[in-house]
Amino acid sequence: MLQATEHIYIVRDDAILGGEPIIRGTRTPVRAIVETWRMGAAPEEIPQGLPHLTLAQVFDALSYYLDHQSEINSYIERNRIPEELIDPLV
Repeated sequence: MLQATEHIYIVRDDAILGGEPIIRGTRTPVRAIVETWRMGAAPEEIPQGLPHLTLAQVFDALSYYLDHQSEINSYIERNRIPEELIDPLV
């Protein structure tokens, strides 16, 4: 079931990523945008790596994150790959 949020581009859909906040019309989770931003990418650069997103969607995802940091940080932590499982050549 699609659920709107207080952010225009952010929704939840129980059928996509278990209801994790995503960009409306995509399967892109807010956490993917936040993690890219945390790695040092400027918001204006993020659509270059995720060309299906608009700059407005990116800024809305970051705004959602700032309003819901503990929730999104929890999703980031749950999806983190343990260091010991990452090939050192990667």
